[in-house]
Amino acid sequence: MELRTALADYLARARGVHAEPERIVICSGFHHGLALMAQALRARQVRATAVEAYGLDLYRDLLTNPGLQIPPLYVDEHGARTDDLARLHGVDAVLITPAHQYPTGVALSPERRIAAVDWARSTGGLVLEDDYDGEFRYDRQPVGALQGLDPQRVAYFGSVSKSLAPGVRLGWMVLPEEFIPEIVTAKGHGDYMTSALEQLTLAEFIASGAYDRHLRAMRQHYRRRRDQLVEALHHSAPGIQVAGMAAGLQTVIDLPRGTENSVVQAAARQGLEVSGLSQFAYETAASGWRLPERDAMVVNYAAPSDSTWAGALDTLCRVMP
Repeated sequence: MELRTALADYLARARGVHAEPERIVICSGFHHGLALMAQALRARQVRATAVEAYGLDLYRDLLTNPGLQIPPLYVDEHGARTDDLARLHGVDAVLITPAHQYPTGVALSPERRIAAVDWARSTGGLVLEDDYDGEFRYDRQPVGALQGLDPQRVAYFGSVSKSLAPGVRLGWMVLPEEFIPEIVTAKGHGDYMTSALEQLTLAEFIASGAYDRHLRAMRQHYRRRRDQLVEALHHSAPGIQVAGMAAGLQTVIDLPRGTENSVVQAAARQGLEVSGLSQFAYETAASGWRLPERDAMVVNYAAPSDSTWAGALDTLCRVMP
């Protein structure tokens, strides 16, 4: 209860989430929370949950493992095309990253935020909001969570994996009231209790104001990293464009057509790990559904240590086409 109370206050203040402590379920990160929700949806005879056309295979697998279908939504410069939800037959839920789409780095536009909530209200559907990087916006104040528009039709997911460390296995779900009993029951079957010591420690960290101070410091740190990345590419590879908004821990760098694989491989030979955007694309050969061709790579500028950052940035610039 101490952690859920601290989170209810913090989420309301920082993210605009309607979160009474009784509606918060603590879990071991987003992965755990999504697995629990997938079980609950399948038990309710939900057949399909729409997903963004760019994302992690890991999360798509969590939805398909219990038997859910996962039709894709296109993602463009305005985020996921939630206005297409009404044309997807048999879909009763949708998983989206409104604050900062992973990995393309765009925010869901106001019109599409409203479209997602309107679809859920009119159909009785459920929006699964992964508030990925919601706290790390550098060019302006972060947009509030989608959950604030309709707490009964949006299930909100958050964690400390990005704000503190992935090894701190703590996350939370803010649930519509109707889902609370079955999620609690599902969690009890496979995970009787998340560490009480870690929960109490995080509760104190939040309640004392130390968590807010930590986030302010990390925003400045990551903003400097991103600014240095953009400036270095501007000077060394002026034809290369950094896509997405100034937010989060990674960015997308657009590349000339046909060069994605060669650039990723060249970086690997120099000891630098980056990912091609195509690695995150959802494409189904059986149905003929394909994303428009786009060569780009995803760069995590938060990963290098302070001592290796300058060298990593120099290597990245050298392998640009």
